[in-house]
Amino acid sequence: MEAETLALAQEIDFSFWGLFARATLTVKLVMLILMVASFWAWSIIIQKLIMYRTARREAAVFDQSFWSGEPLDGLFEQIGPEPKGSSQKIFAAGMIEWRRSHRTDGGLIAGAQARIDRSMDVAINKEAEALQKGLPVLATVGSTAPFIGLFGTVWGIMNAFIEIAEQQNTNLAVVAPGIAEALLATGLGLLAAIPAVIFYNKLSADSDRIVAGYEAFADEFATILSRQLDS
Repeated sequence: MEAETLALAQEIDFSFWGLFARATLTVKLVMLILMVASFWAWSIIIQKLIMYRTARREAAVFDQSFWSGEPLDGLFEQIGPEPKGSSQKIFAAGMIEWRRSHRTDGGLIAGAQARIDRSMDVAINKEAEALQKGLPVLATVGSTAPFIGLFGTVWGIMNAFIEIAEQQNTNLAVVAPGIAEALLATGLGLLAAIPAVIFYNKLSADSDRIVAGYEAFADEFATILSRQLDS
């Protein structure tokens, strides 16, 4: 009897697709949701890693140009009023407001410093929003995927026990497939959640550091313009 049971168990397909095919409709839907969530999370992770690397590289290049000693007006003419780089956009926002603050007679309109600061703050907020876009998805996947997987596991085990009761047979060939299908849902939940949590924390920290760099640059730039306003 034991040899017959083991033989039946060996004939069962325990591959991923085999377990998925045998699962109930509810467990299949849970698995599909988790696979889509995992794919979505990884697409955001890869896109953000590329974006942040580009942002750091662009900021380093622009920082060299900014502190090279070239006149600010000359640097602004080079990059134009609608640059692509984030640091350049912040610089352009400050320079545009600086130029708008001059009257036709060459004097400055009152409140120029505050308007320049506000213009750069708006530019920084736009760049910060772009950097952080998609990160809430990672947080959502990381916090909900284990519970979605657990729901699939509970549902799958419940159906496994129902099948055992209907067949009144507790041998390995009857029990193992249902339990394996149920546990697969938990595995997929963890597979989606763990990278999402890890990279959410990493990318959030990276985003904060990049934005802090933009804010530091804006403060330095505002200080330079302040000296010219006071001179």
